[in-house]
Amino acid sequence: MTSSLTNALRLLRIPFSLFLMPIYWFALSAAPQVEPWRAAAVFLILHLLVYPASNGYNSYYDRDEGSIGGLKHPPQVTEALYWLVLAFDGLAVVLSALLSLPFAGMVALYLLISKAYSYKGIRLKKYPLLSTLVVVLFQGGFTFAMVQVGSGVEPGTILSGPNLLLALVSTLFLCGSYPLTQVYQHDEDARRGDRTLSLQLGLWGTFLFAGVSLAVAAGLLLYTYWLRNELYHGLFFLLCTFPVVVFFTRWLWKVKKDTAAADFDHTMRMNKISSLSMSLAFILMLVW
Repeated sequence: MTSSLTNALRLLRIPFSLFLMPIYWFALSAAPQVEPWRAAAVFLILHLLVYPASNGYNSYYDRDEGSIGGLKHPPQVTEALYWLVLAFDGLAVVLSALLSLPFAGMVALYLLISKAYSYKGIRLKKYPLLSTLVVVLFQGGFTFAMVQVGSGVEPGTILSGPNLLLALVSTLFLCGSYPLTQVYQHDEDARRGDRTLSLQLGLWGTFLFAGVSLAVAAGLLLYTYWLRNELYHGLFFLLCTFPVVVFFTRWLWKVKKDTAAADFDHTMRMNKISSLSMSLAFILMLVW
């Protein structure tokens, strides 16, 4: 029983959830004012409950035998994982309701959509374009808005033009990074019948798609900072994300020489560098 629960906790991949931190810090950095205690509560609810629950539910239905995000050697899936996911779901919604009902509604919707992504009766993951659209919208712009709603940002601010442009930027960043997380899983996805976007694009198509999406996102971000007269924010972003550009370029060169370099280790390193670099940039903006 203890072993089963331990494996279930590992499959929630709580440390891996921290790779989604940039959207949280991005949303806060874009808001003129937030309530610190509410923002802290939002962080804990999302990164310790909502994202792990989504990770665990995905693992429950995928039952991966190969490496998955955050776990090079995933343990065996048991029924304990299913009930642990439901417990995390319930706790996330209840705690969210203590902050605000609109925030709780957004959290509940996010959890339902994440279930539809993996659940065998729906399994959005089987449809490359639809699954990508759902993931980048909900982990990008929707989460951007959800963080601001939970942190007490005024509705007028959230729905303002420049803020919505930044929400779009977050979606474009996800659009670039999401297919890269699938490059090492082509064989396993094909065996399960999951036609992911990366599998459809192929190895080189995935890198090209990611590069273009990330470049467009960065360009729109800098343009929006110019509109908002936040030129220092653009400078922070360029300086902090330079390591991401360097690693991505070096990784692409390695893959060009040997396609085996499109593996789990390089993918996780890319995730870690981009997550830490972008989080640092947005934290600096928030402090500034």
